[in-house]
Amino acid sequence: MRRSFVAGLALFTLGVLGVGTLAVLADEAPAYKLPEHTPAYIRKAIEDPARPADQRARDANRKPAELLMMSGIKPGQTVVEFASFGQYFTSFLSDIVGPKGSVYMYDLPYTEKRAGDASRAFVAAHSNSHYQLVDYNALELPQNVDEVFMVLYYHDLFINKIDTASLNARIFKALKPGGTFFVVDHNATPGGDTLETAKKLHRIDPAVIQKEVTAAGFKLEKVSKLLAHPADDHTQIVFSPALRGLTDQTVFVFRKPKG
Repeated sequence: MRRSFVAGLALFTLGVLGVGTLAVLADEAPAYKLPEHTPAYIRKAIEDPARPADQRARDANRKPAELLMMSGIKPGQTVVEFASFGQYFTSFLSDIVGPKGSVYMYDLPYTEKRAGDASRAFVAAHSNSHYQLVDYNALELPQNVDEVFMVLYYHDLFINKIDTASLNARIFKALKPGGTFFVVDHNATPGGDTLETAKKLHRIDPAVIQKEVTAAGFKLEKVSKLLAHPADDHTQIVFSPALRGLTDQTVFVFRKPKG
């Protein structure tokens, strides 16, 4: 079933981009080499030959194996993903947790027009996945969750008038003791207005994320510069053609205390 879904997605992409465009993507994409110590369950998910070419083309810049290892995700876990539209990470999460695990995908209602059908198709092809369009201010999360992923979206919470203190508190409550809140976002110049920066550039000062998430009770376990790009001076919107996939980003691993 999964291969049928991916095949359909590939055909859709071919229709939109054209064979020539995909060929250019494949030819120009830098080669991605997985770290030698990548666990088999992560390697299998990333090396799945059914993955679309346009997603594979992003691997070298996004470093999925390194991020997934950093998150600590394992087979059989229960995972929540915010902003799952596009399913770049969702595919990995679903493959890794496997039939004994679950992936809960939560997107804001405005994403329905561009991603609703594709997200529902993904769920139809992946029995361990669940999808809901919901206002995060009203979201009731499942309990005893192992991992929560929010990749390149914390800044969007401000744009969409989400009460981040309330959401972080609900994430904290949903996680098991020792559970992980994994956050990645585009860096902004420190000290600016958070909302205006998010609206104008789709960036956020990493210090804002750290302050807000730890205020909910999380312990900061790791801050990584794995996706650092010093050439990005934080002044351009992240969608600028020259910056796509090359923005300066910070990776956070927050942990819910066990005690």
